[in-house]
Amino acid sequence: MVSIAVIPLAFFCGSLPFSVWLGKILLGLDVRKLGDGNPGAANAFRTGNKLVGLLVLLLDISKAAAPVGWAYFNLDIRGIPMVLIAVAPILGHVFSPFLGFQGGKALATALGVWIGLTIWKLSLPALVGVLIGIALFTPPGWSVMLALSGILAVLLIWLPDPLLLAVWFCEVFILAWTHRLDLRQGIHLRPGVKKFFSRKKD
Repeated sequence: MVSIAVIPLAFFCGSLPFSVWLGKILLGLDVRKLGDGNPGAANAFRTGNKLVGLLVLLLDISKAAAPVGWAYFNLDIRGIPMVLIAVAPILGHVFSPFLGFQGGKALATALGVWIGLTIWKLSLPALVGVLIGIALFTPPGWSVMLALSGILAVLLIWLPDPLLLAVWFCEVFILAWTHRLDLRQGIHLRPGVKKFFSRKKD
């Protein structure tokens, strides 16, 4: 019964649109009018206020890490209930009832899930993968796919836990959908990277 009750709680936490709320309260603007139009940390940074962007990023990570970590480590929930709890904050962010079920891409929230489940063991490879992907590829959705590939490699080599693999599959499905417009464009090297390799050939 406890595990069932945590699922809607995790969804509620994930649905909290901190970027929209803090953008309006602290900056007097709607971050959804910037960039790709999604409520999330990326558009909070696009406001030009790095402090607000950082605050939104930390809150978007924490709103998943807190309920997932509490369920996994404190309540010792496992199996399918834990998978549902881990996925719930991501779905809450993507389909936030506070925004008419029109949420964001859930990248920071997905990172928070891995922090909640493994502290640093999978969140660190995910972060490294995203940063490398951002440095090398466009559009950004392919950076997410690179990060997910890194997580899978760590899972298969180091942490072959069925629960973690199930969460990974769910994240791949959700994040591929939220980044579907990016993925349809195909993967491209950034101009600076292309220039670097062209110099090497010369």
